[in-house]
Amino acid sequence: MILEIVSPEAKLFSGEVTSVTLPGVDGSFQILDNHASIVSILGKGLVKIAAPSFNFSEEVEAKFTKVNPQTYTLAIASGTIEMKDNKVIVLAD
Repeated sequence: MILEIVSPEAKLFSGEVTSVTLPGVDGSFQILDNHASIVSILGKGLVKIAAPSFNFSEEVEAKFTKVNPQTYTLAIASGTIEMKDNKVIVLAD
């Protein structure tokens, strides 16, 4: 599935991922390939991204924390998420 993470300042990430775990307002939840369509509000927490490889631009790489070669996290204060047609868009603050 495709994941895009956008902040008011810049596009932070765009690429093929195997899963993304998000901080929902009622607890964290995970989205996998071919997940049903969903729109949700996000709370403060970590967005955990699992992918075979990552390619960050130099401007945004410092915002991500490497857990292992296939997993990175991004701290957010709030946001929204939409999953539709195997594409996840995260609007993060």
